[in-house]
Amino acid sequence: MKLIIAIVQTHRLEEVKKELYEADVNLLTVSEVLGHGRQKGVTEYYRGVKENGNLLKKVRLEIAVNEDFVKPTVDAIIKGARTGETGDGKIFILDLKECVRIRTGETGNIAIG
Repeated sequence: MKLIIAIVQTHRLEEVKKELYEADVNLLTVSEVLGHGRQKGVTEYYRGVKENGNLLKKVRLEIAVNEDFVKPTVDAIIKGARTGETGDGKIFILDLKECVRIRTGETGNIAIG
């Protein structure tokens, strides 16, 4: 089991969801987050002076999947989120030790869905 965490641009969320649904990945959690990567936030000019620092709005997706869904999930996120520009986001893949479905008490691969 793996936990896939993706940070993507907010305006790409609908396209990412569309690609995930087409890959038969239907279970996800979405959060609005703030942050920046190499671009170091927004660069603005105020009265001719360069100012850096505003954190950018991003979307964080968390998706727990069984091993056979890792590649299709990652491919779907990339397809939906990629613009080719700086700031497209990142994907992190973590080992998921255990999963428990609260309603039934099922554990492991069965609990993920």
